[in-house]
Amino acid sequence: MPRPVSDRIMTMRLPLSKDNFATIISVYAPTMTNPDENKDAFYNQLASVHSGIPRTDKLLLIGDFNVRIGRENGKWPLVMGNNGIGKCNSNGEILLALCSEFELIVTNTMFKQKDEHKNTWMHPRSRHGI
Repeated sequence: MPRPVSDRIMTMRLPLSKDNFATIISVYAPTMTNPDENKDAFYNQLASVHSGIPRTDKLLLIGDFNVRIGRENGKWPLVMGNNGIGKCNSNGEILLALCSEFELIVTNTMFKQKDEHKNTWMHPRSRHGI
């Protein structure tokens, strides 16, 4: 059963087998234009939700993070692969730090794809994608 945490975070715990579970955290993160206090509140709430999940659960953190993490993975080799796109923005740095803290991987950077398939949105003027 889905459990709403806020207007930006929802969780669902699914049984996989007798004693195994998967927890899905679905998010819609604040955009770059949101004030820093909104971003901080969101990521603090996400960290709180994460801390309440049993460590034995399989975890999927999915959603729209409104970030660009770039292609340079030298600083984050355990968090991202070599197949990002563009340059990291400030929201991307926040997400990468969170993934590092939680020992998560940004999986879509692990797979080689055409650049046009890597963005979910393109800024109409700058043509920068996220």
